[in-house]
Amino acid sequence: MAEISIDGFVKQKVQAVQDFTLLFANSFANVFSSPRYIVDTIVQMDVIGVGSLPIVLLVGFFSGGVIALQTYRTLSTFGSVTLLGQVVSLSVVLEMGPVLTALVTAGRNSSGIASEIGSMIVSEQVDAMRALGTDPVRKLVTPRLFATIITLPLLTILADLFGMLGGFFVSFYTVRLSSVEYWTTAYQALTFRDVTQGLLKPFLFAFIVALVGCYFGLATRGGTGGVGRSTTQAVVVASVLILIVDFFFTKFLIAVGFF
Repeated sequence: MAEISIDGFVKQKVQAVQDFTLLFANSFANVFSSPRYIVDTIVQMDVIGVGSLPIVLLVGFFSGGVIALQTYRTLSTFGSVTLLGQVVSLSVVLEMGPVLTALVTAGRNSSGIASEIGSMIVSEQVDAMRALGTDPVRKLVTPRLFATIITLPLLTILADLFGMLGGFFVSFYTVRLSSVEYWTTAYQALTFRDVTQGLLKPFLFAFIVALVGCYFGLATRGGTGGVGRSTTQAVVVASVLILIVDFFFTKFLIAVGFF
């Protein structure tokens, strides 16, 4: 019995990976054929992008402030407080901005997407779409995917800016570092490679945020209780995948000599 249960568990996980891959391929391929549901994409850009803006900016600002506070203790030991802007800018642009923005967006939107589509599954709205000849993947998944791909990099840029602003407020009012010293070191520390890496990650994270939510939403079973389970699973899986992809993508960039 144990062998059967383990075998069934492995088959279930392999099937899940296969279904997720097919969902990714189909949703991405839909952009090359009509109908494209551009209005739905714009609506989702408002829901996913504009709706996430306040919490993303808030998290970015205070994350930059915390980095400045913690870094100041170390830099002051070596008498290098003037490098505070450099440390904050590199930390925010390379890691904290993209990763925290993706995690916050996943917590808000992966769960929202999963609950919305899951509710449509249990109320048989998706079955009605199929009966009317509408492809649920094209109608529900593709607009959310491309809305996330467009808005998440923009959210990351704003989070980076507010993160550096948070570091500036701490350095100016707490450390008494002049604004010229902070912004000069912050600007000079960033290279084209740093900015490119910080802007490549959100595109990868966007696929995770959107597709994980859509996958668990479409896989919802068991009525309203299933909607709750799908919502929880979407947030957990999306958050873990973001951290895993961040690690391996950074390792890949180091291996190919991007740094």
